[in-house]
Amino acid sequence: VADADLLYWIGPDMESFLPRVLGSRSKQTVAVLSLKGMHLRHFGEDSHSHDEAGHDEADHDEHDHDHRPGSLDAHLWLSSVNARVIAGQMAADLSKLDPANAARYQSNLKAFDTRLDALDQRIKTRVAGIADKPYFVFHEAFDYFEAAYGLKHTGVFSVASEVQPGAQHVAAMRKRLQEVGKTCVFSEPPLRPRLAETLTAGLPVRLAELDALGGSEPVDSKGYERLLENLANGLAGCLEQL
Repeated sequence: VADADLLYWIGPDMESFLPRVLGSRSKQTVAVLSLKGMHLRHFGEDSHSHDEAGHDEADHDEHDHDHRPGSLDAHLWLSSVNARVIAGQMAADLSKLDPANAARYQSNLKAFDTRLDALDQRIKTRVAGIADKPYFVFHEAFDYFEAAYGLKHTGVFSVASEVQPGAQHVAAMRKRLQEVGKTCVFSEPPLRPRLAETLTAGLPVRLAELDALGGSEPVDSKGYERLLENLANGLAGCLEQL
């Protein structure tokens, strides 16, 4: 971290542990949430229904952030609009740092932009038939993606990874699922909350996963596109079966 010529991070709203690490850096550091042209959202902007139980963000060392209504939704990378802004900044910074390869950086940026145009159309087609399908998530991470493609989760079951909610909370969440009927409940890899099976047992509910980080994807030039396309396929793959 200290020796990197350029370092990009989301910002303190997402990676609250990083400021003390970055304090010793003398080279360029960019918090992408502060870039001009970013489209930022705040929790509570939409009228999602929230069914919460024992929410504790301290359990997420790699994903340390606040989800209180009105706080910044820092999952900004799930908007391709923001991805274009970030990529543009990176290409400009790299061109200044390494002018001998400036043309290559700009060519790569143009190719990325073209691929995102095609990806956007593929995702719109993929999710066109599921906009009215109800679904729940265990982590409110997908609002940027949903807003881009006309989707909206029905509710959020927020649970601490180490604390099982009480019987009253479980009963309230099961009642919500019973009211909705056939639905999907999405957790995030690598771990499915222990509550998931208890919550959905005997109900017409399908359990599936959505990966907001793309942690299992190889790091290459197409990784970001696969991340978004996997979200679309994950949502549609479950909801189409309802």
